[in-house]
Amino acid sequence: MLSNTDMADRRTSLETERSNLVARLGELGDGDAGSLSFDQNFADSSQVTAERGEVEVLLGSLRESLAKVEDALRRLDEGTYGFCENCQEPIPTARLEAMPDARRCMSCASLR
Repeated sequence: MLSNTDMADRRTSLETERSNLVARLGELGDGDAGSLSFDQNFADSSQVTAERGEVEVLLGSLRESLAKVEDALRRLDEGTYGFCENCQEPIPTARLEAMPDARRCMSCASLR
């Protein structure tokens, strides 16, 4: 089980990760602050389409990561962080260090 200091460290780490993800999403044109644009009059429209597709895949991955981080922060607020959603046993600290947004212990995660 995580100590109060470990929980505070996790929160700081998760909040930093959330900020980084939000900034990266903004750089890639996600949301109101989006700055990325594609020239519709560019001679090679297939290149524009390919680049747009790559950005959309990356955006999807970043959004998924952000959702996991926000879920972990929600669990911290609720007091359920660090406990397996399946068996309610504490998730080992080493697993949380490697994967701060882990929702299941290794035993339950391996059953999926």
